[in-house]
Amino acid sequence: MEKETNEILMRNVALLSKLTEQETSMMPQTDAPLPSVEQVKLIVCLVKSMIFPDYFTKRPSTETISSYFIGVKMMELLQILTKQIAHGMQFGEDCHTFTSKEQVYDEAKKLALQFIDTLPEIKRLLYTDVQAMFDNDPAALNYGEVIFCYPVVQAMTHYRIAHKLHELKVPVIPRIITELAHSKTGIDIHPGAQIGEYFAIDHGTGVVIGETSIIGNHVTLYQGVTLGSKNFKHDDQGNILNVPRHPIIEDYVTVYSNASILGRITIGHHSIIGGNIWVTHNVSPNSRIQQSKAVESHYDGGLGI
Repeated sequence: MEKETNEILMRNVALLSKLTEQETSMMPQTDAPLPSVEQVKLIVCLVKSMIFPDYFTKRPSTETISSYFIGVKMMELLQILTKQIAHGMQFGEDCHTFTSKEQVYDEAKKLALQFIDTLPEIKRLLYTDVQAMFDNDPAALNYGEVIFCYPVVQAMTHYRIAHKLHELKVPVIPRIITELAHSKTGIDIHPGAQIGEYFAIDHGTGVVIGETSIIGNHVTLYQGVTLGSKNFKHDDQGNILNVPRHPIIEDYVTVYSNASILGRITIGHHSIIGGNIWVTHNVSPNSRIQQSKAVESHYDGGLGI
């Protein structure tokens, strides 16, 4: 039995140690370390501690102490983010343009500093999201409840961070960040989507927002809403083209649960999209779109439908 065990183990070790041509093509372009999911989680936690300092860390007693606290966290963020961006850059198309490790880290540090420069705007946007959620939900008793408990705050914190990194063309890291929120909240937002201020998602489970979606200000979505693509365009070789294919949602639109809005269409401002319907055409401003009323009938003798 021991001989058979060793043979099986050695045979499979040998098979798994060999890379096929397909497997080789899927490997990173260099032998540099891969990004660390745990370190990316820490990046989000550091940003969160600076944006909501009174909620997720010990409350500073004075403004001076608060400034010191944020400064320490910002330096830690710079160091960790620089390293993770550098590790993720091997997934970028221009990876081979760098001639040394020092050059990679210099570029990564520039990107990390550019991201840090966006933190005040990320903070401003997130507080508008908190305000929108509080205003849209009569069950919310105070802002603290929204920040502590509502999945939209976690999802939007991850998204707002990831979106800024995506705009800076940082590879891989933005997707890791949004997928972390997706796994925790059930809210799937691509970092490439453009979302305005005062954005609210009530309940949230099952919401999907595609890469090229554009969402205006004061928009509210309910659980199960999909902003997806209707079909894909291909090039002459049959490869899928990455072109605008998701909806444009204008200001002050409400989309109720399980509605699917598909394709590069526009939902006009101040419109209401009812639940459980598919929308694949443009909707004029100030419209109300809802499904037909259910047909009610009676039957006898257990005949059913």
